[in-house]
Order: sequence, then C-alpha cells, then structure tokens
Amino acid sequence: MRRTRRTLTALALLLAATACSVSGAADGGEGKIKLVVGYQSKTINTVTAGTLLRSLGYLEKRLGDKYTVEWQDYETGAPITAKMVAGKIDIGSMGDYPLLINAARTQAIPAARTELISITGYNLRGGLNMVLVPPAAKARTLADLAGAKISASVGSAGHGTLVQAMERAKITAEVVNHQPAIGAAQLESGGVQGYAQFVAWPGLLAFQGKGRLIYDGSALDVPTFHGVVTRQAYAKEHPEVVDAFLKAQQDATRYLHEHPLEAAESVAKDTGLPAEVVYLYNGRNGISTFDLTLKEPLLKAHERDVAYLKQISPDFSGVDVKAFVNDGYLRKAYGAAYDQDLASTANPAATTGTDAACGEPVTDPATASELWLSGENTTRPAATPACLLRQVAAAQGKVRAAYVPDTVTGTRWFADQSVWLKGPGGSLLPFTTQDGADAYREEHPKAEPVSYADALKTAAEGGDER
Repeated sequence: MRRTRRTLTALALLLAATACSVSGAADGGEGKIKLVVGYQSKTINTVTAGTLLRSLGYLEKRLGDKYTVEWQDYETGAPITAKMVAGKIDIGSMGDYPLLINAARTQAIPAARTELISITGYNLRGGLNMVLVPPAAKARTLADLAGAKISASVGSAGHGTLVQAMERAKITAEVVNHQPAIGAAQLESGGVQGYAQFVAWPGLLAFQGKGRLIYDGSALDVPTFHGVVTRQAYAKEHPEVVDAFLKAQQDATRYLHEHPLEAAESVAKDTGLPAEVVYLYNGRNGISTFDLTLKEPLLKAHERDVAYLKQISPDFSGVDVKAFVNDGYLRKAYGAAYDQDLASTANPAATTGTDAACGEPVTDPATASELWLSGENTTRPAATPACLLRQVAAAQGKVRAAYVPDTVTGTRWFADQSVWLKGPGGSLLPFTTQDGADAYREEHPKAEPVSYADALKTAAEGGDER
C-alpha cells in the first residue's frame, strides 16, 4: 500500500502545481464561445457524454454556430481533473472515485471549483468494476491473490472496488499503479498476477481470452457510476452551454436506448474496442444502466466512498458530497419527467421479444439472455440462459457473442466465459465467477458443476428446465 500512497501523493502535488494556472474560458476564435470537453473514449460507461455524443454531433447542433467545441480524450479521470484545476477543461466525465478526487482538488480554488451535474451510466451492485487473472492461473477466488501483485489505476473506480473487496475478503496485496492498457500488458506478460479495472477493460480481456474473471464487483452490492462535472465558474458564465450539453446528453442517451446495437457499433468504430464488448455493457440489459438523473442510492454510495478514498490516500481530506452535487441544471434541462425517472432504477433498454427456441415471450430481466450472430444486424432474445444455449447450439458456429445474466446478481456476462451449474431438475445456471457458483452451491448442495460444452449439449438435447 506504500506504493499506492506515494503515487497519490505525486498526483496531489501535480494537481496542486497546476492550480496556479487557472484561467477563464478560452476564446473559440472568430467571436465564438469555446467549450472544452474532457472524456474517456474507452471508458464506455461515459459514451453519452463522450464518444457517442461526439460522433452523433448532438452537442454542436444544440449549441449552434456561436460556439465551438473542443473534445479531449484521456484514458482515466486524473488528467481531466488536472486540466479542470488549471481551467483548461470546462466539462468532464469520470468514475465515482475520480469524481471525489476532482471535488477535493478543485473546491479550494474558486475559478476551478466543480459540480457534479449528471450521471452517465451506473450499476447498482457494482458490476462495472472487476478483477481478472491470467486464463491459466491457479487462482480461483480473490482470496487466492493474497500477497500478490495486482495492477490497478490508483484512485480509479476499479481501484476503489479492489480496496473494498480485499477488505471484505480480509486479505492484502501489492497494488501496482498502471494505466489500463499497461496493466493489461503486464497481466499477459506475468508482471502482475491480478488486474483490477473499470468498464470496459475486464470485458475486453475476457473476450480476447487474455483474462479470466475472478471477482465481480457486483458481489460488493455497492453502486458504482460515472458522472459529469463542470467548472462552476464556467457554468455561471455560460449556463446556456451547460443546458445544451445536458440536453444533448439526454438525446444521446435516448439514442442509445432506441438503437443499442447501432450505438455499440459506432462506439466500437471510434475506440477500436470490439462491438461485442461494448454491447456487453451498453446494450439491452447491459451491465450499465444509462440514466442522467442523480439518484439517491448513487449519492449515498458516493458518501460512503469518501472513507475508502481516505484509506487509499493520506492526502485526501474528504469531500462534502451534498455540496458537490448540483441537480439544478439537469432539472431545468430534463423537464417534467425528472422526478419520475429519478425514482426508477429499471434499465430503460430491456431485452424483449419472443424466444424462437423456447417459443415464449422474453419478459423477465433476471433471466433474459441475448444472442448476436454473424451477418445479422439485430440480436435474438432468449427467455432464459438455457433457451439461449439452445439457440447457440443451433447456430453452428456463427455466434459473435452470447450474453447471459448471473443467476444471483444479474450481472450480464459472456455465456462461454461463465461458470455453469446444473440444478437437480436439469436447470442450467450461469455465474460470472467461481466464487458466485460456490456460494450458490452452499445453499443448493444438489447443484453440480457443468462445463460450458456439456451445458450446450444438455440444452441442445432438451434435457434442461427453463
């Protein structure tokens, strides 16, 4: 943990150093008002305020010719915060832990002080953050990584989940600070034994066969999210820009809900991520629920996160979350439906339709599954994981991706990467991790492990209960 503290101390000094260069809003040239937006293209839980929003052009359309928008792309939230401290980014998006660091670094600087004004996407149980090991590693649970080297981006949402998970497992490990891509390379080369990251890196490594999921953040049952911050001074000077941004974010969120496959393909094209990975998180019943409203469960979790961030960094003095949050801009931009949507935690992008294999409607999000076949521009719904496996078995190798929800947490995962159990009646039950499957077996001792290949064979032969 000493290395973690040294890294955050260095980060704090960097941010403090940039504080002296705070400036006002930059001129956009030719008399135009300039807006600088900081975003993380590969952190696909922020696409409605970043990658997708940019590609759709909704913000520029809402602002019109009197404004110019500059988009700046980063791997993590830390450099966005540094530039907001310096007054060089006006609106930015990042994860829950980086948001707290953002607030802490800017609150003492009037020209740089920021406010949390909207959410991009969230997962109520924490499933956006995960820990992986190399595919051939002997480790089966997080406890098996006690004393090991685990790569994480210090101060990130993924790091926060790791700290809480290790505390719950009563283990310690050496946290090695890496940017996500560097950490992935270190995991592959053997430089580290574990990899703790935020969306979409866990799904990417699993999809590429470079990592095996060992800890699903959903096991914490603590909400995690990404949000949008703006410099308070800029927002007061240009409230019409903030209003346009939030309305454009709402436009992009609506597009994501109505065209999830097209949105995934668009984000994949712009980021280089596989569309199958983007859709895992951002598609129907995806791991991420996209909703702008500043929900109470998320804000309460944010307040709880403050204590964990203090553990990670002795330089983090704390944040008054209630003072940091400002829903005034969003309420004005959102309209009359705000309070109704604020109270809802249902994923607006649900998997629906009729299951072709089992001949029944797809209505229950707890079991709804989905198949994406090569050469098709729509996905196929399945009422249950077993019904999905029937479709996979009949697809004759044309599967791009098959998605199933964890039996207990509901976390969406790749069917071929899941841990499967067979119930006493023949039911087929998927889990994101071995830990999850083992916990289920403790309460249901008659459930037996089954390989993915055998689960497919059972479903194809009709020897399963839906």
